[in-house]
Amino acid sequence: MKEQKPELTLVLIKPDALKNSLTGYVLSQLSEYHAGLRFAAAKIVNVPRMLAEEHYAEHQGKPFYFSLLDFIQGQDHHPDAPEKRRVIAFVFQGPEAVQKVRDIAGPTDPHVARETRPGCIRALGSIVPVKDAEGKVIGHRMDNLIHASATVPEAEREIKLWFKPTDIPPLMRPYPTVISDQHYYYHNGRIFTTYKPGRILLMAPGSIVWKSDIDAIHAIREGRPAACTLESVAGKYLINEMPESA
Repeated sequence: MKEQKPELTLVLIKPDALKNSLTGYVLSQLSEYHAGLRFAAAKIVNVPRMLAEEHYAEHQGKPFYFSLLDFIQGQDHHPDAPEKRRVIAFVFQGPEAVQKVRDIAGPTDPHVARETRPGCIRALGSIVPVKDAEGKVIGHRMDNLIHASATVPEAEREIKLWFKPTDIPPLMRPYPTVISDQHYYYHNGRIFTTYKPGRILLMAPGSIVWKSDIDAIHAIREGRPAACTLESVAGKYLINEMPESA
């Protein structure tokens, strides 16, 4: 019988779970004993605004978009304690990893989770009303404790958004990598090959990088359509680079 190729999926333990000391519970539910999945990578992240925007890009323009950004950056749960604003990002690997994690997490809506899947992770979540500047309720935010990739293609996009190849052990990297051919710096939505104050180093000669990232950089520099935005390439390199990254 042909061995099934392992999948990878992204899991984020969100600020609401961290504030309520549910990290251990979440990890126990996702342990190799329960899920049959292995850790491939982990990091504690002070979420830059750019990374938050790229993570929730599909919701841009919706009334609750900016509340999602504030939420994942920890501003809702720690408005006066920026040093506590963080998420914990994980990559899990194993057969059918995406669906297994989705099943353990449960329905996105915590109310539905409690009614239909008692005992799942999100059954411990809550629904919080979102109000505009005048105090009018314009929607609801789901404090559902974790994020889990919805599909295999979405997992690839999200893992590449949150993790560099060197964050993942070599034998666990599922996506093609290449060696950077030169220095690449980011500043104000543009890519540069020379350093000036304010420019952030993304890659240096010899760096191991996702092939899709270098392909996107080359396309953008040559004025061709790119498979992803420059911000989705740069976002991971801003992680933990500065306090309260904008």
